[in-house]
Amino acid sequence: MSAKNNASQVISVSVQGVITPPRMPPLPAMPYSLAADGSPFLLPAYGSIVYNVSVGDSAYGWLADCVHPSVSVKMEDAGGNRGLNVLSCVGNTAIVMTGNAKRARGVVTGKTGRFSEHVIIHFEPDTREQLAIGDKIVIKAKGTGLKFDDHPDVMLKGCSPELVDALEATTNSEGKLSVPVVAAVPPHLLGAGAGLFSDGGSIHIQTADREAVKEAGLDQLRLGDVVALTDYDSSWNHGYLRNAVGIGVIAQGDSPRAGYGPGISLIMTSQSGDIAPMVSPGVNLKGLLL
Repeated sequence: MSAKNNASQVISVSVQGVITPPRMPPLPAMPYSLAADGSPFLLPAYGSIVYNVSVGDSAYGWLADCVHPSVSVKMEDAGGNRGLNVLSCVGNTAIVMTGNAKRARGVVTGKTGRFSEHVIIHFEPDTREQLAIGDKIVIKAKGTGLKFDDHPDVMLKGCSPELVDALEATTNSEGKLSVPVVAAVPPHLLGAGAGLFSDGGSIHIQTADREAVKEAGLDQLRLGDVVALTDYDSSWNHGYLRNAVGIGVIAQGDSPRAGYGPGISLIMTSQSGDIAPMVSPGVNLKGLLL
């Protein structure tokens, strides 16, 4: 039986960002970062317009540090950017308001946390060719306040009604919310983002131990994949809690840095384990929303 929700009561509100330039680490006084083995590297990081990485592509193998597929937006005003980051939900419609691609439409596919605090938007490759850094993007933000009628312990965060519908979550025979995912991430592989607030931002799968990643069945992840976070509570801040379960979307690519890897945008969490992840191949935003 499909899980009912209160989507009819959730408002849709405008938030706005501009396409942000690629950033370089401010410290030390050089543009290098350190990999997990201590070696320095210089690679493109978060931000900008990425022409050749999209939702559905591998989360691994790119010569980049936590690459954001397609387009990243932000506001320079800190308060406004917090509103943009928190209120934007995966699955929301984004509209280009300025420049050569004016009126083109895209879809929010993720958010990033501390140091970048971007919202990531998918636009088709032809549209990306017409976009420029500084173009204004309006997002029709809808999803904050969304709840399931029969699952009060499940908190929805950064999840649009459209994504809830596309996932076709059901109530199973044990009374739990059954959600399809491609894989489950064990808590010992969750790194950067732990301890930070869960209504925006991201939490990363650490990939320095490649064998552990492979053993967990996470070595073939794709950008846009829906995954479960096991024994992890993200009700308020991200952190370990036995039997708690979260659901998120792979929004960013891998990283050479310790503690980092594919970044997950949370979409729901249950402190008591009222979510029952159902592992199924191909549960990806590319098929669900794009």
